[in-house]
Amino acid sequence: MTARQPDAGSPPPKSASRVELAYATLRERITSGVYGPGHRLVLDELARELGVSPVPVREAVRRLEAEGYVEFQRNVGARVATFDEQEFVQTVHVVALLEGYATALAAPHLRRADLARARKINDRMQASLDDLDPVRFSALNREFHFALYERCPNQHIQGLLETQWARLDTIRRSVFRYVPDRSRSSVAEHAELLDLIAAGAPVERIEQVARAHKMHTGAAVSEAGGAPG
Repeated sequence: MTARQPDAGSPPPKSASRVELAYATLRERITSGVYGPGHRLVLDELARELGVSPVPVREAVRRLEAEGYVEFQRNVGARVATFDEQEFVQTVHVVALLEGYATALAAPHLRRADLARARKINDRMQASLDDLDPVRFSALNREFHFALYERCPNQHIQGLLETQWARLDTIRRSVFRYVPDRSRSSVAEHAELLDLIAAGAPVERIEQVARAHKMHTGAAVSEAGGAPG
């Protein structure tokens, strides 16, 4: 007699659920800045806090290590990955090339409603400058750019951009935490880019401005000497 296969709609084993709980909790704390670069992750303490055994926490931490959020240091153990300035800037350069091209391709397909939505996002970024929350500002920044190149007809470029933005997240979710002065100029550059698109500027000019906008972010990080930690 063959063994009964588990029902496809049955809930996952409790052990899997516990790993997901530990993973989601730790990832959120890292990406939101609760656990900063270099923060030590003590597995036993985390397990007690989450009400699970150390095993699912260890599995969650290993998963986060594979994604670049956590690193293991000899004689210390697991800790939140530290900021790597060179890797960040190099990734920004890749995003600049892709983002400039994607925005230029998307420009002819953007509707008034799309531009209005992007302006509203940028207005929210502008309104937040006096009481800056770097993580929230960074999330709005991402929302702004994806609102533009979601109209890009080349789906492959969109996929590459999503991958590279995720790579930036693993290095450090909010660059504006380390170069807060960049936030004000970023908003101004967004407004310039939207004006160009609305005016029907040549796609070559739109690509140039969109690419330079991202390159300015990489330059700001380099000039600031990277992030602490």
